[in-house]
Amino acid sequence: MGNRVDHGHPSADRRSAISTQPVTSSALDELDRQVETLLDLGYPALAGRSPEAFTAALAPLRELAAGLGELAPAAVGRAPLVLVVTRELVDPHDTVPLLRLAPRGSRPGVVDRNHGEEGLAPYRPIAEVTLPRPDAYLLLDVDRGEEFRGVRPEEALPVVLGRGRSPLTVEEGVAVVTHAPGLLEKNRCFMLSGSRRGDRRVPAMWISERAPKLGWCWDGNPHTWLGVASVGARVG
Repeated sequence: MGNRVDHGHPSADRRSAISTQPVTSSALDELDRQVETLLDLGYPALAGRSPEAFTAALAPLRELAAGLGELAPAAVGRAPLVLVVTRELVDPHDTVPLLRLAPRGSRPGVVDRNHGEEGLAPYRPIAEVTLPRPDAYLLLDVDRGEEFRGVRPEEALPVVLGRGRSPLTVEEGVAVVTHAPGLLEKNRCFMLSGSRRGDRRVPAMWISERAPKLGWCWDGNPHTWLGVASVGARVG
């Protein structure tokens, strides 16, 4: 990593988090709440669309969510459902500043300048990650992977894949902190090993100066405060 990291106390976000949702809720209700969050944050304008056109682009996911029925209660460090909007619709450079820490954080998220002049553009899903749709889809059973704190990312990835799970991508990490900001906590942050740029850098979400930060760490370096986030399934 190229900068000093402050793992200060997480503040919170006025937006509701999946981790504080009712004991049970339907997948469709949860999806509709998350769509409203994106509308409130101004995603349609970032995508160059009207709110109606943006909502229409996500409409096919409502049928999928309706078929999922009731969601399992959210557990510590996990979220049952997360709506992902990829760079096909909105550039993550524009969405990271909209991130806040839970539950009342006020400082905007930051993209680490040490990604280089090209920023996040070079990151692409690894070969083992298949996206169901290029623009938007759902994650089911997200786990921030805190069991892998102190484990080298290159050693954790085969374990994640061997369990039939999949590492999160950059856009998925942004989506998780958008809709479930409580998953990003002091000493419980996470790598996004599903996105790589052809070198040893692994993107990661952590806390710096009381704000979410999208940075990166070396594939061979363990960090006691960074796990490896994963998902049980992607549907779209």
